[in-house]
Amino acid sequence: MSNEGGVRHGPTAWVLAGGGSFGAVQVGMLQALVNYGEAPDLVIGSSVGAINGAYFAAQPDAAGVARLAALWMGLRRSEVFPVTWRSLARLARNDFVADSSGLRSVLERHLPYRNIEDAAVPLHIVATDLLGGVSVCLSHGPAVDAILASCAIPAILPPVSIDNRYLIDGAVSENTPVSVAVALGARRVIVLPTGFACSLETPPRGALASALHAITLLVAHQLVMELERCRDQAEIVTVPPLCPLSSSPYDFSAAGALIERSAEQTQRWLSHGGLNRQKVPSALRAHLH
Repeated sequence: MSNEGGVRHGPTAWVLAGGGSFGAVQVGMLQALVNYGEAPDLVIGSSVGAINGAYFAAQPDAAGVARLAALWMGLRRSEVFPVTWRSLARLARNDFVADSSGLRSVLERHLPYRNIEDAAVPLHIVATDLLGGVSVCLSHGPAVDAILASCAIPAILPPVSIDNRYLIDGAVSENTPVSVAVALGARRVIVLPTGFACSLETPPRGALASALHAITLLVAHQLVMELERCRDQAEIVTVPPLCPLSSSPYDFSAAGALIERSAEQTQRWLSHGGLNRQKVPSALRAHLH
């Protein structure tokens, strides 16, 4: 919780959205927020925000963020979305484009705790019940399984069974779960969106790239609606995402550049009193360049 100026705001939640490889943008935001002296009382993540939130909650300081940045800069698309001839054969049998073994391996190698409740800061991971369509907030139990469930993009990655429920990507129901943060008692919410590619010159190439681009558009539109719906329930501050942005949420090779650019932009925003403004960033609204 920030103590800047001696002001206490009440329980502060950091809410991390989804967005494929644009999750690197959140790492830059985390760097700037931590360097500015901000700290959360609880962390809530959905989709790729569940990955970043889980790693940050393990060590919520500059050193922890530095390790998360190093992980992102070493991440390869083939680890997250391993598409092989075998997976294409599965797709022909009405199965999934990829499997989650690569992402599971990354998580198990690097996440320094086993269960969600073992995180240094209270952590909550949001997924979607595939059969009922309702949002599911996971606050205990195996962390890797919960993260995989929250990241299970429909038709691309398989659902994860937890407590007799088939769970898929949190983006389907609560991509940026501000309402979950409020329900958990947060009175101040700092939202870390990933943004979307707003300055593409041509459509994305390939089924996975097109699907992820469409999801990031959905994420942004859904977030704007949720911010407006919840604005009277808590103090809600949204860190502006990068704009213009022309890379693909399917391209993990730009992580280093996205982290650096996001950290610099967020630092400028903080130095100009960004935490005192509750408006919805224009970069989240539909626009063209």
